[in-house]
Amino acid sequence: MKKLLSTKYNPTAHSVGLLLLRLGIGILLAHHGYGKFEHYNEMKPSFMSILGLSPSITLALVIFSELFCSVLVILGLFTRIACIPIIIMFLVIIFKIGHADFFAKDELPSAYIIPFIALLFTGPGKVSIDNMISR
Repeated sequence: MKKLLSTKYNPTAHSVGLLLLRLGIGILLAHHGYGKFEHYNEMKPSFMSILGLSPSITLALVIFSELFCSVLVILGLFTRIACIPIIIMFLVIIFKIGHADFFAKDELPSAYIIPFIALLFTGPGKVSIDNMISR
């Protein structure tokens, strides 16, 4: 109980918290990306064309962000760089597709973007490949 109420900085708790954040949000987003990857040919004709790109290129970029970059975040490899395409993807979803409606039906992209912005600023933590490389 004493640790729970403590206001002191605990580096171990900080690293475990970042690990849980990376694993949790990364696995959730990678699941979405894998579903799109698995059904690429079925989704390609009906996918939206965004920023003048063809639907197949747009879908490929979304799969890259959701699947590949999420796996990098899960592993803690190039975490900050991997967060950038994910954040851009969610900004496009929020502002271009959702018309900046943060709270109504497009609440989920707004909720997804926040942990990736946090990871962009904090980095992956000590339990990561990035940390092992930097030693």
